[in-house]
Amino acid sequence: MSRARREAFLSGLFDAAVAAADPKVTLAGHLPKPPKGRTIVVGAGKGAAQLAQAFERLWPGPLEGVVVTRYGYAAPCARIKVMEAAHPVPDAAGLDAAQALKAAVTGLGPDDLVVALVCGGGSSLLPDPPEGLALADLQALNEALLASGAPISVMNDIRKRFSGINGGRLAELAAPAQVCNLIVSDVPGDDPREVASGPTVPGRPSAAEVQALVKSRGIALPDRLMAHLAAQDPDAATPTDTRVSTQIIASAAISLEAAAQAARAQGVNAWVMSDRIEGEARDVAQVHAALALQAADTGIPFPAPFVMLSGGETTVTLRHKGRGGRNAEFQLALSLALEGSDGITALAADTDGIDGSEDNAGAFADGTTTTRMRAAGIDPAAMLQGNNAFTAFKGIDALFMTGPTGTNVNDFRAILIGDI
Repeated sequence: MSRARREAFLSGLFDAAVAAADPKVTLAGHLPKPPKGRTIVVGAGKGAAQLAQAFERLWPGPLEGVVVTRYGYAAPCARIKVMEAAHPVPDAAGLDAAQALKAAVTGLGPDDLVVALVCGGGSSLLPDPPEGLALADLQALNEALLASGAPISVMNDIRKRFSGINGGRLAELAAPAQVCNLIVSDVPGDDPREVASGPTVPGRPSAAEVQALVKSRGIALPDRLMAHLAAQDPDAATPTDTRVSTQIIASAAISLEAAAQAARAQGVNAWVMSDRIEGEARDVAQVHAALALQAADTGIPFPAPFVMLSGGETTVTLRHKGRGGRNAEFQLALSLALEGSDGITALAADTDGIDGSEDNAGAFADGTTTTRMRAAGIDPAAMLQGNNAFTAFKGIDALFMTGPTGTNVNDFRAILIGDI
């Protein structure tokens, strides 16, 4: 079977995973009861515009509101304003968006309803520096966190102490209105407090807890940020809020199962390993490669052909300033571990269509990838060391390109053992 056919099969599984998180499908069964008063829609994330568009079409009554998404990810809405801002490092447009969301929920009454459409990417899209800090400080914060290799849950917990909107603060501002959270989860374990740093979900760590996280992870935050953290009440409790209801409407678990069903429909067994894998991308790749090679040799847990599926969110500790993303880095490390093997083909991609800061969703890899790179004058080991996986895969035309998908349920990995 040709490499093109194996890659097409894996692309089809990715499409099935993304389709399972399509807002037009996922929102329909989770609409709240229309209120006596106004319906205000707010939202943030890389799929927020598509969520808003689907909500407009499904909602039976009047509504208004504003959502923010990444540049280039907008979708036309008739009644909900769509704003765009920078991701993953925030910009001035994000400041404007944060203020617009805060204004939208200010002055509401007990008969009003706030519907929050939240998905991954919202942390960077809603910069709202507290008193004493500025946008430049939040940009420095994001750059430090992105370079740290810390899990997304740790990064988002730290962000909450440097925001006037995250950690449930937007929901607090909406009082006494009711708040209904409809969330597309992109975090391992699907804790709604961690998606987009939880602007409308109560729950944030204390300053003392964040100080401990920064210290234990060895994260180098600028002095201004450390001083701001030290000046906060170290043990301030997060207020509870019974006005807020929360539903996860799409997640990696749901999407991986959809991909598994798509594989089985084609006569290929599927093993969903986990939807919450975290860790350094190159280390996670080593484990996946070992499992794939053993499965190819032993036929356990299934005889070929079968596909291994996993999700979650790996991280990359930046050692050099190359071009890449966590899925491309995973694939480059996987390629080195699979070098010379036969009958194993892999796709790793971000379900939002963007792997890190580049324009690819991910990349394809198999046992010939590194050989093809060397034939093109590319040293795959050096590229991995330099965090330059995007460049390596681009050099052999093995990038996986989808454009914005309109949703975000985090990483998607599929490894096919055998031919179909």
